[in-house]
Amino acid sequence: MEYSKPVFTKVNQICMVVDDLYAYLKRFNDEYGIGPWVILHFDPTNTTDMILNGHYEDFDIRLALCDALNVQLELIQPLSDNSNYAEFLHKNGPGLHHISLEPAEGYAKIRELLKERGYGDALIGGTDAGGMQFAYIDLRPDLGFVVELFNPPENFVMPPAEDTYPRQ
Repeated sequence: MEYSKPVFTKVNQICMVVDDLYAYLKRFNDEYGIGPWVILHFDPTNTTDMILNGHYEDFDIRLALCDALNVQLELIQPLSDNSNYAEFLHKNGPGLHHISLEPAEGYAKIRELLKERGYGDALIGGTDAGGMQFAYIDLRPDLGFVVELFNPPENFVMPPAEDTYPRQ
């Protein structure tokens, strides 16, 4: 069997959407030893070009990041009802939302390749407070999950944390 060259080179992040961020942080950290977590808040004041299903749509989320288990874990709690995260939570309850994969040939090239395959529109996209572009592409028909792609600027600096868990 012949294999095509890899389109993705590694798993960067696994993300769950949750209904109560701090309850999940407590469970992950205190009961399973998965932590510590950095908590960030993204909304129209610090995120631009927020796109939902091809249309500009401002939304509000709080998220937590943890580097554990050889991957970054992300928990997202929607704070407004007009996001894909809120829609996912209402439809499915808390659970796996997306997996972030590293494109083998860069952000622009993978977006072009996926567009050629019929996956041109981002499910969600924007530019966060650190200047990182991000896009979620619904690859469920091909791979069974939504993939997140991100394009950090050369000197990317993580936006300041709103909080940490456990508190430091």
